[in-house]
Amino acid sequence: MDYRKLGRTDLKVSCLCLGTMTWGEQNSQAEAFEQMDYAVDQGINFFDTAEIYAVPPKAETYGATEEIIGNWFQNRKKRDQIVLASKVAGPSPAQTYIRGEIARFNRKHITAALDNSLKRLKTDYIDLYQLHWPDRNVNIFGQLGFDHRNEEMITQPEETLAVLDDLVKAGKIRHVGISNETPWGTMEFLRLAGEGKGPRMVSIQNPYSFLNRSFEVGLAEIAIREDIGLLAYAPLAAGVLTGKYLGGARPEGARISLFPDNKRYMGQRAEAAVQDYVSLADKYRLDPAQMALAYVRSRPFVTAPIIGATKMAQLKTNIASAEITLSDEVLAEIEALGRRHTIPCP
Repeated sequence: MDYRKLGRTDLKVSCLCLGTMTWGEQNSQAEAFEQMDYAVDQGINFFDTAEIYAVPPKAETYGATEEIIGNWFQNRKKRDQIVLASKVAGPSPAQTYIRGEIARFNRKHITAALDNSLKRLKTDYIDLYQLHWPDRNVNIFGQLGFDHRNEEMITQPEETLAVLDDLVKAGKIRHVGISNETPWGTMEFLRLAGEGKGPRMVSIQNPYSFLNRSFEVGLAEIAIREDIGLLAYAPLAAGVLTGKYLGGARPEGARISLFPDNKRYMGQRAEAAVQDYVSLADKYRLDPAQMALAYVRSRPFVTAPIIGATKMAQLKTNIASAEITLSDEVLAEIEALGRRHTIPCP
């Protein structure tokens, strides 16, 4: 297992990060324990979670994933071996169950969110605390175009950084990161930190896969020049890049079979792209999932792709991708497909 620096910190994280969002919904605690045990045995030392997990988020499972991780820490006594990342939820009218109102990145909400996460995780600190999505109107989660609203409610980044700064000084969090951010938001947080107004963001967690390479437009340069590495979520596009949904197939228990409203990585353009990538993997006798993960891991702006699985066989395949280096020939054909299928699923 390869290890990489997390931003400009002294932390070394595994080149694959274990995603956890299915625990408490698609996976039981026993299954989650098995996944964590295996991942750590294989050299993974980086876990990512969030206060709103399990996914899809709902009141009944809010915080369930953090509770499972906390129980594992308590049972296995391995907290000091893990670089733990979690996230505070941004504003969403559909999630007022979180703190009884629309969440904001202000002192009240961030402080309450962190304290509750620490309790569920059974730890007194989080290594990387991330802002799950912006506290302003942006085009995220597959939206295109920008709808600027002069009257929008927004927590100013200066206020958010001031709160995070106090929590870092209190020892409750070690480093901070952003998620689902834009180039403007990323540079604004870095500018303010450079002016001494709070801690510097060390990572950015955005989608990145064969089906969505939008990170390369603007953000990739920032990630490299500013040492704010990408934690790539959905590197398999919700499992679509494995090819298991091709031809209208809906495997029993698979995410899109269970949650058919999750259409971000579906549709005719996605189907055509996935078929070509799966055919390319077959040509070189590669597993499609491993090829997709190896590609994401090879990008110079990526710190780690976040892998998630509901079955142990999937997890083993994903983790084994850490040993794969794609040839120049394969990479050239991937780039040709990228030009043919330009961001089919933003």
